Amino acid sequence: MTFSELLDAVRDNPASVSIPASWGQGRSCFGGLMAALLFEAMRGKVPAGRPIRSLAVCFVGPPAIDVPIAFEVEILREGKAVSQVLGRAIQNGETVTLIQGSFGAARESTIAVAAEPAPEFKPVDEVPVFPFIPGVMPEYLRYIDMRWALGGLPYTNTKSPAIGGYARLRDVAEERLTEAHLLALVDTWPPAVLPHLNKPAPGSSLTWTIEFVQPLPEMTTHDWTQYRAVIEHARDGYGHVAAALWTPKGQLVAISRQTVTVFG
Repeated sequence: MTFSELLDAVRDNPASVSIPASWGQGRSCFGGLMAALLFEAMRGKVPAGRPIRSLAVCFVGPPAIDVPIAFEVEILREGKAVSQVLGRAIQNGETVTLIQGSFGAARESTIAVAAEPAPEFKPVDEVPVFPFIPGVMPEYLRYIDMRWALGGLPYTNTKSPAIGGYARLRDVAEERLTEAHLLALVDTWPPAVLPHLNKPAPGSSLTWTIEFVQPLPEMTTHDWTQYRAVIEHARDGYGHVAAALWTPKGQLVAISRQTVTVFG
């Protein structure tokens, strides 16, 4: 199933969605996809005119491939401008992913502060394609077109303080890029600490907070996104990483922070 087909599936029947092996990431499924599907279920319960402002994602346990998942949504509070929403992905009676989301309408304000500009990378056409290698890379990367432009690759013993580059969904029909697509594109990048290792070792997101700059700039699924992640601290098997995503024109789209675990 394609990304769009899975989004359609959770809209049509959030009580039972199975994720195929082609979206696998090790023994589990791709975390960015899980976040996107649960967000899609949450968004359907929120009044129009209240775009998502912030999501706090907790990957409680690894969801199994090809086993039905129920995406449950609870409205915690409906204020005058903000909706507080809780989403749970449940498999075999256990919560595997938990998201608390804040959806908020625009307000009048005298405050306006410009975002930092996008980092200067080589143009995307001058950056080599990051190839998908079956059996070596996570299966979900077959759906992502990546260009690595900053820092070392995973497991190259490169003490990079940052990683980054370009990414977009591969082989999809052109449609408006939504926050669900952006969740997958941000999380498609591996933990920024992995280039520090000299051999493969498991690593994954433990918690993830992502904030969206609203209104989203006009983008389609054929547009490149530009990403940079910076390691702020790492020790004892945990890393703390700050990241951001920009449009091809350098407009800030999302601000991300993750606590990652690494077993190496």
